[in-house]
Amino acid sequence: MGNTAKETQRYTVSEYYALVQNTEKRIELLDGALVEMASPSIQHQRITRLLTTELDRYIRRRGGTCEVFSAPTDVQLDEYTLVIPDVFVACHPERFDAQKYNGAPDFVAEVVSSNRSDDYIKKLYFYQRSGVREYWIVDPKAQKILVYYFEESLSPVIYPFGVPVPVGIYQHTPEPLSILIPATEKA
Repeated sequence: MGNTAKETQRYTVSEYYALVQNTEKRIELLDGALVEMASPSIQHQRITRLLTTELDRYIRRRGGTCEVFSAPTDVQLDEYTLVIPDVFVACHPERFDAQKYNGAPDFVAEVVSSNRSDDYIKKLYFYQRSGVREYWIVDPKAQKILVYYFEESLSPVIYPFGVPVPVGIYQHTPEPLSILIPATEKA
């Protein structure tokens, strides 16, 4: 009896760029599989802007080599995985080429939308495996932030919206950073 499992094409990052070069769709490559991303909601964009602004202000005030980026900026984690994080902090300028960041950013935040399992399961795995130091899963529907401080633990610390959340990569500095995502009324 033959194998009835459907064979799925597994793409490399080079093949991914050839496939998506003429499309306006936002598509990620997760372990060789093409994954189309939904358009972000207004709340998603507000949270992304808040995180980007707070991180950027902090980094500019302190100087150094770190930079904050928001989607759509590509991050290649390995030969078969290219993600487009909502927000990330990169502290190794030599890892940039003209198109993307190569390797694990120091900090990544994903704002959950319709791709819940991607952010909670798949990307959690890829970010932890690749060496991301800190990963935030910001869930507007649940009004909580799961923070993985991978250098300290594999278990998340959970913060509700409306409470300052310490940014772990900056906690052992003379001027630690915390970010507050305001609570919103639930529908």
